[in-house]
Amino acid sequence: MGAVQSGGGTSAVAASAHAGCERFRLTDPFITRRTRKALAAHIGHPDTGAGIPEARWMRAMTFETLVHSERFVAVLLTRTIGQLGLPRPEAVRRRTCDGTVDTTAGELAQAHLKATVSGEATMLTALAVPYLRLEDVPDATAVQPDFAIVCPRLAEDGQTIGSWLVVGDAKDYERVRSRIDDGRMLKGFLQVALGVESAAAWSKLPGGMQVHRYGALAVPRNAFLQPEAIVELLDDHREEVRTRAEERLAVKAKLGDDAPAGDELAAYVAGLEANFDPRSCVTCNLFSCCRQELRAGDDPLALLAELGVDRLTRPSAVGLVTGEGVVGEVPSSTVAQVTATITGLPQWVGRLRTDPCGLPGTINVVLAKSDAAALGVHGVALQGVGRDGSGAWVRQTFLEPQSPLTRRAIMRLLGRTVRELLEAGLGPIHLVVPDRPTADLLATAADSLAGVELSRLRWQHDLDSDRPALTFDGEPATLPDPLDDDERIAISFLLEEDRARAMSLRTPVVDLRSVLASHVVPGGPAVDAGRLDYLVTWAEATDPLDHREASDRIAEQPQTPGARLSNSASDAIHKALRHNKNLPTYEALVHDALDYRIEVVERSLAVLDRLSSSVLRPAHRELERDAQQVWGRRLALQASDLVRFSRTYPNWRNSQVELLDADRRCFDQLTCLTDPGFARDKAIDAGVRDLALATVVGLDPVCLVVRSRRLVDGSRVVALHIGGRSIVEAPTTTLKVQKGSFKLGQLPVATLQEVPGVDGLVWEPLVAPSLAVGDELVLADTAWFGKPLQSGHEIAVPRPSLDDRTAPKPTCTAATYASDPETHQWCCRPHAAAEAEWSDVLAERRARGELNPEVWPPLVDEERFDVGPGTDAPEPPLGPAPDSLTMDDLD
Repeated sequence: MGAVQSGGGTSAVAASAHAGCERFRLTDPFITRRTRKALAAHIGHPDTGAGIPEARWMRAMTFETLVHSERFVAVLLTRTIGQLGLPRPEAVRRRTCDGTVDTTAGELAQAHLKATVSGEATMLTALAVPYLRLEDVPDATAVQPDFAIVCPRLAEDGQTIGSWLVVGDAKDYERVRSRIDDGRMLKGFLQVALGVESAAAWSKLPGGMQVHRYGALAVPRNAFLQPEAIVELLDDHREEVRTRAEERLAVKAKLGDDAPAGDELAAYVAGLEANFDPRSCVTCNLFSCCRQELRAGDDPLALLAELGVDRLTRPSAVGLVTGEGVVGEVPSSTVAQVTATITGLPQWVGRLRTDPCGLPGTINVVLAKSDAAALGVHGVALQGVGRDGSGAWVRQTFLEPQSPLTRRAIMRLLGRTVRELLEAGLGPIHLVVPDRPTADLLATAADSLAGVELSRLRWQHDLDSDRPALTFDGEPATLPDPLDDDERIAISFLLEEDRARAMSLRTPVVDLRSVLASHVVPGGPAVDAGRLDYLVTWAEATDPLDHREASDRIAEQPQTPGARLSNSASDAIHKALRHNKNLPTYEALVHDALDYRIEVVERSLAVLDRLSSSVLRPAHRELERDAQQVWGRRLALQASDLVRFSRTYPNWRNSQVELLDADRRCFDQLTCLTDPGFARDKAIDAGVRDLALATVVGLDPVCLVVRSRRLVDGSRVVALHIGGRSIVEAPTTTLKVQKGSFKLGQLPVATLQEVPGVDGLVWEPLVAPSLAVGDELVLADTAWFGKPLQSGHEIAVPRPSLDDRTAPKPTCTAATYASDPETHQWCCRPHAAAEAEWSDVLAERRARGELNPEVWPPLVDEERFDVGPGTDAPEPPLGPAPDSLTMDDLD
C-alpha cells in the first residue's frame, strides 16, 4: 500500500478551513492511503478546480527559499528570539536537515550542544519530525516544519540549563491594505502547532531541550517578499491538533490495517456526513462529490444546502421550495434567492439607483492580477466618463508584473485620467471596479508606493544633513525616484479610499458587483453571485435559467470578471511569459483577459442604465463631493495625503468613532428609505427598536396592527414602504439638500393612537397614502431621524460631519505651516516637513544605540515601509504543486 500518509505539517486537518466537516476529516490520506484528489477521481467525481496555479506555487516556493536563505536567517532568528524575551545569542548559524528524520535528530543534537556550550542559536531548515503518535510506524510520512530555532535556555540565575526549540512555518500571505487576515494567521499557527506537538512527543529530542510554548510564522513584511517573524502562544492550538490527531488514530484503529478500497471506499465516503457550504467547500478536492450528492436528491433541504442557505434558516424556508406549508421569518434576500432558483428568473429588489456608475467623473478600471506576486499585475484597462459620455478604453500590458515600476505605471495612467476629469470640472471622482479584490489590489499597491515615497523623503533629508541613509534595520538604503504629479494624484486618491473604507457612505472606489447585487438577486448558490459575470447573466435573463447549468458553465470558462485569473488562464499566461518567453502570445492572452472583463463591465453598466434613479441619488453624490473637498486640500498641500488608515495618529482614530457612528446611522436611514428588502429585514430583527412591520386592518380611519412593543400608542411614525414599494420614491416626494441634513417632504407621518372600540392603532397622516386592507407597511419611529418637524409631513436625515482632524482646513494655504508651524502642525504640515522631523528623531535614537541592529530585543517595524536591497531570489526549480495540496493549504 506504500507509506502511511500521515499528512505532514501542511496537511494538518485541524488547520484546514474544512476541519468542521466530518467527511473532510475522515478522508484524510492517513486513513484512506490516497490523496483527496485521487480519492475524488476514484469515486467518480474528479476535482477540476481546487488546484494551485503554477505561478502561485512558484511564489510560495520563492518565499520559502528566501526564508531559508543566508541573508534572512539572522534577521528571522534574532527577531523570533527577541519577541520571546530570550537573551541575545552569542552567534547564529544555519543548518539543513535534508528532509529526513535521522538527519533532523542529528542536527537537533548538534544545535542543542551549540546552545548549551557556546550560547549560539541555530536555525534549522528542511526538518522532518515523526508525526504525533506515529513515531513507531516506520513508513509513516513525517511532519515537515519549514524551519525551527534552537537557542539557549537559562535558569533564573542566568545559567544555561538547556535549550529551547521554537518551531516555525513560512507562509507567503498577501498583505491587503498593510495587514494579513486574522483567519489565515490562525490557520498558519495551527499548522505550526502540529509540528510543536509532534516534536514534543518525539523520543529522540535531546535531553535538556524543551519545545517552546510559542511558535513562529515567517510572513512577507511588505510587497517585496522580505520575511518577518510573528510569534504566538500555541496552547489552544496544540490542544486542537492533539484532538484531531487522536480522532484520526481512533478511526484508523477501527478500520484496521487495510484502508477502504474499491466500492468499499465509495461506500465509506458516502457514509460520512458532509457539512456542505458552497462558500468554503470550493477549495476542497471533494467539492464536486458533495455537491453532486445534493443535486441528485429531491429533498428540499438538500437544495437549500446546495444554495448555501444557513442551516438554522433552512427549516423555515422549506415551504419556499415545496410551495406548501408555512414559511417562517426568512430574510428577504433568502426568499428572493430561493424564488429565483425555483422560477429560473432574476428577482428584482425594487430599489432605485443611488450609485454613481456611468455618471461623469467616474473611471471604469479592470485588472488582470499575477499569481506570481502579491501586487503583480499583467495588464490594466481603464475608461474615463466625461460630460460627453464614456471615452475609449486604454489598455496597458506589463512584461514585469511584479516590478515596482509596473505599479507606478498603473498609478500614472490612473492619475492622469483623474487629473483630466478634475480639470474638466467633474466631480466627485469615483473608480468603478468589477469586484472588491480589484479595489484591494489598487489600494494596497498605492499603500506600498506611498511608503516608498515617505521613506525617500526621510532618506533624502538624511543625505541633505550629511548622514548616511539607513533603513529601519540599519542597512544602507537605496533612494527610489520621487513620485511624479500623476502618480501622486492616484496614490493619494486610493489612500483616501483606504481611509474611507470603514465609512458606509463613502464611495471613492465603487464595487460594481455589489451595486448590481443591491438591485437583483440571482438563483443558485449565493456564493456564485460573488462573480459579476454570473450576476449579470441572471440580470439579463428574460427566459428561465437552469441555475445548475448556469453555475457550471460560468465556473468552467477560462476567464473571470475580477482581478484574479482562473487557474487555467493563470497557468497559460505564466507559461507564455516565464517558460516560453513568447511575448506575442503573452500579450494576446492578457488582452483576452482584459477584453472579457471589459465586456462584463459594459454589460453590467447597460443593465444598470435600464433602472431609474432614486430621489436620494443626489444626496449620496453630495456626501462624497463634500468629503473629496477635504482630499483635494490634502493633495494640494501634500499634507496627510500619503497616510494610510493604520498609520494615522491615535487621537485621530479615536475621533473617528463618533464619525463612524453618525455615518452608519445615516447609511441605515438612507438605505431603509430606498430598499424595501433591507428595511423589512431590519424591521423583523428583534434587536432593532426603531422600525417595525404593520398590517392595515381598517381604512376609515386607517387602523394598523403594529408588530412592535416599542411603537405603541403615542409613538409618532413615518411609513417607509407599503407592500414592498418605497414611499420616498413617489413622484410627489420632495428633497431639500441642507448643510446639516437631507429634508424629505410629502411623506405619511402621524402619531399612533389607541381609540376605544377600534381594532389596532389609528394612524391618520396629513399626506395619506393609498392603502388597502391587508397591506404590509414598514414603519419607522420619527425620533430615529431626530427632532420632529412642524410641517407634519417631513423628516430630516442628519448628515454626518466631515473629517476635520489631521486635514487641511479651508483657510490653510501653502504658506500657513511655514508661517505658524505650532498652530498648523496637525492640519497642513507637509509630508516633507513631517518626514524630516522623523528622520532627525531616528538619527538621534540611532546615535544613542536605540535602534536595530544595536538594540535588544530587536525593534519591529510596524510601518513595514522600508525598501532595502532587492531580494534577488532565484526562481526555484519547480514542477506542478503536489496533488495533496490545495489553495486552502497555501492561504
